[in-house]
Amino acid sequence: MGTENNRLEISTPLLVEPQNNGSVESDDFEEIPEWKEQITIRGLAVSALLGTLFCIITHKLNLTVGIIPSLNVAAGLLGFFFVKSWTGVLSKLGFSVTPFTKQENTVIQTCVVACYGLAFSGGFGSYLIAMDERTYKLIGTDYPGNRAEDVINPGLAWMIGFLFVVSFLGLFSLVPLRKVMVLDYKLTYPSGTATAMLINSFHTNTGAELAGKQVHCLGKYLGISFIWSCFKWFFSGVGDSCGFDNFPTLGLELYKNTFFFDFSPTYVGCGLICPHIVNCSVLLGAIISWGFLWPFITQHAGDWYPADLGSNDFKGLYGYKVFIAISLILGDGLYNLIKIISLTIKEICNKRTTQSNLPVLTKTTDSEGSKLLAEERKKDEVFLKDRIPSWLAASGYVGLAAISTATMPMIFPPLKWYLVLGAYIVAPALAFCNSYGTGLTDWNLSSTYGKIGLFLFASLVGNNGGVIAGLAACGVMMSIVSTAADLMQDFKTGYLTLSSAKSMFVSQLVGTAMGCVIAPLTFWLFWSAFDIGLPDSPYKAPYAVIFREMAILGVQGFSELPKHCLAMCFGFFVAAFLVNFLRDIVPKKIAQFIPIPMAMAVPFYIGAYFAIDMFVGTVILFIWERINRKDAEDYAGAVASGLICGDGIWTIPSAVLSIFRINPPICMSFKPTSG
Repeated sequence: MGTENNRLEISTPLLVEPQNNGSVESDDFEEIPEWKEQITIRGLAVSALLGTLFCIITHKLNLTVGIIPSLNVAAGLLGFFFVKSWTGVLSKLGFSVTPFTKQENTVIQTCVVACYGLAFSGGFGSYLIAMDERTYKLIGTDYPGNRAEDVINPGLAWMIGFLFVVSFLGLFSLVPLRKVMVLDYKLTYPSGTATAMLINSFHTNTGAELAGKQVHCLGKYLGISFIWSCFKWFFSGVGDSCGFDNFPTLGLELYKNTFFFDFSPTYVGCGLICPHIVNCSVLLGAIISWGFLWPFITQHAGDWYPADLGSNDFKGLYGYKVFIAISLILGDGLYNLIKIISLTIKEICNKRTTQSNLPVLTKTTDSEGSKLLAEERKKDEVFLKDRIPSWLAASGYVGLAAISTATMPMIFPPLKWYLVLGAYIVAPALAFCNSYGTGLTDWNLSSTYGKIGLFLFASLVGNNGGVIAGLAACGVMMSIVSTAADLMQDFKTGYLTLSSAKSMFVSQLVGTAMGCVIAPLTFWLFWSAFDIGLPDSPYKAPYAVIFREMAILGVQGFSELPKHCLAMCFGFFVAAFLVNFLRDIVPKKIAQFIPIPMAMAVPFYIGAYFAIDMFVGTVILFIWERINRKDAEDYAGAVASGLICGDGIWTIPSAVLSIFRINPPICMSFKPTSG
């Protein structure tokens, strides 16, 4: 039941949610609390505590390596631990406590993710610090286009205000499409699925034999993954070239082009969850980009672009990587967005709307299959029961956009109101593309979409304030597309844990409000205690310089990009459209073998190593299905979730060790033999 098949069978109106005509076999399922009962005071208190902890961890990672892993799983686990501990203590003291449900657990996880997500999308390690005086001086006062006027130093008040006016729009931008993403396209959202399985395992009735075995399986592989991640840490040394994460499994020559297996349980787990066509598409994209295209372009260094540029300079190979990846992503995302809109308009015009005739409910199977079908119908019913009206989402987006359009020029004067308005007009389309891509591959590429806004608006404003305008526009784009993807990921978790979509949405709003205050406050601790951004500081903020140089390049215009870059971008954009069109017109048995451009695009920018990991996962699943398909169907999700969870949980102790400057004792690295 892969993503690639379901996305081609949309026959119901996609923006019109079915009404519920009664409960479906409700006697066979546990009682589900009303959406208001799923949001509790104790849950919000735990969310605030965990949100603060995760914001600190995110800032730490942001200011050192700049890469943030998904912490959804850890949020679900720690939420369960804290509330269970609290209720256990109160029970022993003789107090009456409300039972802790998996829906409340899911709401806590959602709230925490919304909170710490702003520590990333708020730009505290990228575009916001790129505006400050330290980064300006670090680039060089005599650097062409680097002006002293384009400096805004961090301030607690304006950062909190900035987050409040930009962070909520992403939550309203895609709410009407939740049925499309979760039910019709059946996107996997691997981290959201793994989190749901973990939460379900905590709250499973012991009487269910298969569920008990799945819980045991999940726990077993969670332990294996956690121990393996801990073991890897001892060999990872100081710097970014040590350890199993840099193991040249396919040889040093291929390692130079990022073709290696990095022993990541997370991405092997993603490979087990994602459909085979997604994993194969990712690997194909890695082969095309890192196997052929980038080596071919590198051969023209000195002709197409200067040969002595840094690895993150947009005037060189990095420019090709980012913009070609963006072109593929936009081509695929916009095709599917146009398809959704056209199908919906067609259905509305023909007045052939149906009530609850979802494509996934039309199968007839044996008794065991009927039980699974009933469970799926129950999930659909709960997910669609507490409707979030489309008019509310639309009016909320328009109202917040109006407030932000009026406020943003006060914080960043070069960013005029009509530019902010333009950003909010195009942002929902980009938010859809990012959420769709995250559902396929688990990669949230919000920073990539932020770079689109950065380049575009910096070039529109020009020399007089273009750097600040571009960096601020980057923040607007990143906030919208990142929070939209997080919301859809959490909707997937809520769908699988029988949580109300309305409670998920409200907890996202509350978590975002918490993050608007907690994220700047926790960043201020780092800013006050350390010399953020300086080369000899433990918190170098490596992306600050990159983002400021990108803004300076944007001011100079797209003509500064390397030779043939824009032509290649146009070619890949058209190719993504044509491949999607081909998938839609050929028979299904052929379409299932045509790659997905969105999945192909991710390794163009990230590298080939995670494609190897995911392909290893899909090969394991393929062999498992051939040996014992029933076992594979029953336990593959539990194994994958355990692998993802164990690796995700390890990020907490590893971040704590890093904060206390406890470094791994061994650096394992590889070099070619001499002679």
